[in-house]
This record gives sequence, structure tokens and C-alpha cells, in this order.
Amino acid sequence: MTDEPVGTDAARPARTAHDGGDDERGARWLQELELLLAEQRFRIGQYVAACAVPVCPAHPPAAEGRHAPSAHTPSAEIPEPAAWQLLDALPLAAIVVLPVLDEAGEVADFCYVGENAAARRYAESHFPPDALPPRTGPVPLFERFPNLADTPLPLLLTEAHRTKLPQGPESAEWSLSGPDGQAVRLSSEARVASFGELLLITWERSEKARARMADAAQNLARVCWAEWNLGDGTVEATGLDRVLGLSASQPLPDLLELGRMLSPDSREPLYKALHDILLRERDVVDVELSLASPHERTLRFIGEPVRPRLGPVWTVRAVCRDVTSDVHSRAVAEQAVREARAQRERADTVADVAERLRDAIVPRFPTELARHGVEAAAVYRPAGRAARVGGDWYKTRILPTGQVLIALGDARGHGLDAVTLMAKLRYALAGLAFTGELVEGLTGWLNLVACDDGEESTATAIIAHYHPDRALLRWTCAGHPLPILVRDRRARLLDPPPGGPGMPLGVLPGESYTAAETLLYPDDVVLLYSDGLIERRGSDLDRDSSRLVRAVQESAEHRIPPGDEALDVYVRQLVDRLTGPHVQDDATVLAFRLVGDDDTGG
Repeated sequence: MTDEPVGTDAARPARTAHDGGDDERGARWLQELELLLAEQRFRIGQYVAACAVPVCPAHPPAAEGRHAPSAHTPSAEIPEPAAWQLLDALPLAAIVVLPVLDEAGEVADFCYVGENAAARRYAESHFPPDALPPRTGPVPLFERFPNLADTPLPLLLTEAHRTKLPQGPESAEWSLSGPDGQAVRLSSEARVASFGELLLITWERSEKARARMADAAQNLARVCWAEWNLGDGTVEATGLDRVLGLSASQPLPDLLELGRMLSPDSREPLYKALHDILLRERDVVDVELSLASPHERTLRFIGEPVRPRLGPVWTVRAVCRDVTSDVHSRAVAEQAVREARAQRERADTVADVAERLRDAIVPRFPTELARHGVEAAAVYRPAGRAARVGGDWYKTRILPTGQVLIALGDARGHGLDAVTLMAKLRYALAGLAFTGELVEGLTGWLNLVACDDGEESTATAIIAHYHPDRALLRWTCAGHPLPILVRDRRARLLDPPPGGPGMPLGVLPGESYTAAETLLYPDDVVLLYSDGLIERRGSDLDRDSSRLVRAVQESAEHRIPPGDEALDVYVRQLVDRLTGPHVQDDATVLAFRLVGDDDTGG
């Protein structure tokens, strides 16, 4: 007979891939698992049969129920010193107790006689220093250890004396106090056996206590251990039923039944893990399995082989852990990462579109401005947020009337919505300005455009006409910060139009606006700006405006050289000074300067 059955991997033809669904593939891998386990049982049977040794005829077994006589029979009682030496040889802690009988021969008390070496070592390691008074001779047991009276020990001692039979083990929980009031909790399993007329109490750390602690630890960690014996199909485990979601009355599954409990897509990983343990001599396998019954959950299976030195694997030992909540948390975290990545990609896309749209619609200053005695420069700083682009806009244009249109606005919000509203207002103004309407009427029309766009479509703006023939600036304010005039190296806010600034665009459809008039002189600089240049969290508009005027004043201490480039440098330095590296909101500054008489010939 060969070592391998006909159905082993060595003789089995190669299997082809299967194109069925999950259920069909799961059924196929379940069949593979059943065959694998059957083959291993066959190997174990062969190994056991080969290891069986026939009984030697020269040494026949003794007849049932008969025992060979002892070669040495003690002729006398063991003397007391030898008895204590025998007790000292015991690895378990033990104390000797003498029953105290009343006149009727009933047990009235128990007297503590002595202890063995293991008991003394136990006392040294567990009892507080000086917790026990020095022993000068036999003393009542419950006088020396009062708290033992409330444990099962008195009953064990009484029954052992009465029946002469060993009693226990019983769990004994008691405490002992030291001279400083320190209390020590002691937990042990006590046994009592008769020793002639004496009683012997032995104890060791409570197996029940250890089992309770182990069970509690396994329950907290949702973990268990199990050993599947492949020869007879038996299962030894602690906590496996709880991890698998079985009731206490249900039998523990063998490996084949465990495979049936899995979802179809997890049967192949279980088969491959067991195949590696049984046939490829893998020391440890670690696989995640999905249970379909009795409840859906995820099981982490960490297994190892158990084998004799020269024999086949006859046991699969495994630690199993319920990782359902971990897998769910991991899935939630991965989904959150995917969503965050998708949102970031969408924000980047929106920002890119918004920036491209802004680049397409942000104006370049017409070359005709210089011929009308005006120089202009503008700086835009987007906010450092996801969309990065807001609704700031500006416009300059030479009108057919010879006037110069100068405007700056701020549409509410950021991103595509703000850029869209900004584009609507800017293009609407560019077209309406050609009608020759005064700035009051242009501002009222823009207000209607914003109102028609929706409830959230609001904006602020300064709309101005510069009249070169009169050096006059006529301007309206729709809820926007007031312009700043720099004259003779001094800066101040321009006075608002009569009746004060009007409402922002898009708030009230019937809002009317009035215009302010400002005469300009050569080298005058007018600054239009968005509120992102001055607003700070926790501050107020008056304080922010004063800070801006001071900064403009300090920046204008020296005369700005003629030319657009010099004006542009001046505006950029001003924006850098006010905003710093991190801009909380979009910041835009539009500066235009009336060219001096000595600058026109250049």
C-alpha cells in the first residue's frame, strides 16, 4: 500500500478554472475541502497503523483486576519527621489540620498543626509582611485565619473527617489583613484529604478563576482558540461558539462544517489555508473569512499545524477573532478617504475651471486709457481655500461718449457660482454702459440683473464714469467699501454719495442709487478695492478702513513714478503689506491715476 490514497494531490488531475457564479464556485471549493480533510484522515490512519507495536510474548500483560505485589512493604508506621519530609516534597502548598472532637465524638473545631515548605513559600510571596503572628504550636485554624470560616473549607474538612474521602476542589475566596491595614485578596482551589487521624489541606491558584479571567479576556477581545482533531473529527475549543455566533447548545463545527458556514467566496481561502498547513508544511496561515450563517460576520483565522516529529499533521490549532467591527470601521475609513479624495478632485476641478474662466474674463486695460489721461493697474489675490477663486471683478473701458468706465465689484461666495455671477454683472455692465446712461441708472440696472439671478445672487460694487474734459469722477456705491484718494502724498476715504451708500446689488429690486462727484488733479490716485483686502475676523469695518488708509498713506510717502509699471509695483507692494502670505478672502485692488501735465509727452 502506498502512503498516498488515490485521491491525493499527487494523483489528482489538474483542475480547470470554473466560470460559474459565486454559489457554484463556493460549492466546488467545499467539495475540495471535504476531499482534503478525508485524505488527511487517511494519512493519520496509516501513520497510527504503522506505529502500532505488537506485545512481546515474554512479558504478557497482567490479568485484569490483578496487581503485582509490591517489592517492599513498610513494616512500621512512618515516623513523624519523615512524614514532614514527605509533605515538604509536595509541590503544592499544604497545611496539616487536627480535628477537635466534643464529648459526643462530633467535630467541634479544627486545630492548625503546621505547613509544608511550599505553603511557607506561598505565604512569603502572597501574605503581607507580619500578617501572621509567629506560630508557637498548634492553634485553632479559624483563629489563625478568621476569614476562612466564610469559605467552603469548614464543610470540606468536616466531610473529609466523616467519610475519609478526598473533598474538593472548591473555590475559596478570602482575604488577609496586614499590620498596616493592607488587605490582600486570595483566590484558590482548596482540596481536603484525610491523613490518618489528621486532615491535609492543599490549594493552588483557582482554575475556575483563571478560566473566568481567560473567558472575560476572550470576550473583550472577541477572540477564541480551537483545535480540530483531523483523525476523529473532534473539536476542542474555548469561546468558539461565541465568536461564530452559535448558541451554547449547538455543537461546535468541524472544519468541513465551518466551510459550510462561510459565504461562497470565502471557501476557497479556507481550502487554500488548510492545504498549506496540511500539505505544504506552512507553519502559520492567516486568512480573513466571511461567515454567512448563523449571522453575517468576518472572522480572522490564524492557524498552525500540530504533528508528531515524523508523522502527518493530525490537528489544526487556530486562534479565531471576530473582526466584523474592525472590517466595518476600515471600510468606513476607506470610504471616507475615497470621498475626501473625490471632493478634493472635484474642488481642484472647480478651481481650475474657475481660474480658467476668470482668466478668460478678467480684462486687460485698453491702450486708449493713456490718450484719455489715465493710467491703471490691478492686483487680484484669491483666497487660500478649496475653490481658490471668488467673485471679485473689475472693468475699465473707453465709452463712445469719450468717458472712461471704471468699476469694481465683489459677487457673493466662491467657486463657479461666484464666478458665474461676476461674469454676468461684468458683461451686463459692459453692454449697458454703451447706452450712455448715467452711473446711477447703470447701477440700478445691475441691481435688477442680480435680483433676477436668484435669492443668493448678491454683490457689492463701485460704478464710476471719469469725464476727461472736466477731470471729474462720478461714482455710485452699492454696499461697497468707499474708494481712497491719494493726493499730494496724503490718503483719505472719499465721502459717500448723498444719502449714503446704496444697498448691495440683488437685495431689493426697486433700489435707487445716487452718485458722488470728485474732482481730480494731476497725479491723483484713486484706489478701488474689495473687502477681502481689509476685513479681518473679530474686527470692524471702521477699524479695518482706518488701517487701510494708514497703509496707503505710508506707501505714498514718496511720489509714484509715472507709467503703468510703476503704478503696478506700487499696488502690489500695498497688497503684500496688507494681506501677507495667507489671504482669508479674495482681495482685489484697482488703481487709476490722472496723468500729470509733465507726464503726457512721454
